[in-house]
Amino acid sequence: MTRSENDTWDLASSVGATATAVALQRAIASQGPDPLLDDPWADPLVRAVGSETFIKLLDTDLGQNTDAVLSRQPVREQITVRTRYFDDFFLHATGSGIRQAVIVASGLDTRAYRLPWPAATVVYEIDQPEVIEFKTRALAKLGAEPTAQRRTVSIDLRDDWPSALVAAGLDTGAPTAWSAEGLLVYLPPDAQDRLFDNITALSAPGSRIATEHMDMRNIPSDWAQKLTERSKRVGSNIDLASLFFTGERNNAAEYLAGHGWRVDVRTTEQAFAANGFQVPNDELASLGGDSGYLSATLA
Repeated sequence: MTRSENDTWDLASSVGATATAVALQRAIASQGPDPLLDDPWADPLVRAVGSETFIKLLDTDLGQNTDAVLSRQPVREQITVRTRYFDDFFLHATGSGIRQAVIVASGLDTRAYRLPWPAATVVYEIDQPEVIEFKTRALAKLGAEPTAQRRTVSIDLRDDWPSALVAAGLDTGAPTAWSAEGLLVYLPPDAQDRLFDNITALSAPGSRIATEHMDMRNIPSDWAQKLTERSKRVGSNIDLASLFFTGERNNAAEYLAGHGWRVDVRTTEQAFAANGFQVPNDELASLGGDSGYLSATLA
C-alpha cells in the first residue's frame, strides 16, 4: 500500500509492521545459548501482535537460506549493532547527568523497561494512540515494570506532538536525550526537517539526539525494491518500497549542524567493527558507503 498524507496503520500493517519486524529481529538476537542481545520482552510482544508471518519467522531458522543479509546470523548482527548504538547513546547521556529522554515513534521499543536508567530519569514515548495502548497493555499482562518513570504521549507525529510532550511534563529548560530510530525514511522530506526543527526548539543546551545517518543522494533508487523482493523470499510481507518516502531531502547531519548541533557520525563499517562484526559483502548491506548512525549535542 503506497503511503498517503493521512494514512493509518496498526502493528501488523504498513509502517506499524516495520516496528514489529524490528522487535522480531531483537527477539531473534536474544535467542539461543549465545544471545547477542538481552531483550526479554521482544519475543512476547511480537507474539502478542498476532501476525502469523512474524510468529513463523520467530520460530523458523532463517539460516536455512544463504542470503548474505537476511539469513539468521547477519540479521542478529545487524540488529545488535543498531540496538547497542541507541542503548549506549541513552546510557552515556544519562551517565552525563541528563534525566529526561524522548523516544520518538517508539513502536515496540522496550528501553523504558530494560535499560538501567539512573534514579529520577523520565522516559517519554511518543507514538500513535493504538500503538502506545497495545504495548502498555501487553507489557502489563507480562508483569513488566518500567525501570524509569515512563510517560506516554499518544499522538501522531503529524499532529502537534511538541505541545502534547510539554503537557506530559517535558522540561524544556533542562537537557534532553532524543532518539529517532528507524524513522527518517518513513517521513516526507519536509516532515524530517520539521521533526528536527521541533526537537531543536524543545531542547536546552547540552541536549543530545541519535538517529540513523543516511545520505539519500547515495542510495540506489531500486534499493528498497531489491530488499523487498529478497525479504519476501524468507517470509516477510512488508513492502518497504511502498513505505519509504523518496525524493530529495536534507542530509540529517548537515541539517542538524546548521541548526547548532555538534554532530558525530559513525559509519556502518565502524559500528560493526566496534561490535566485532564485519559488514556483509553485499549491495544491500548498507545505505550507501557513508551510511551509519549519528549523534549530536546542542551547543
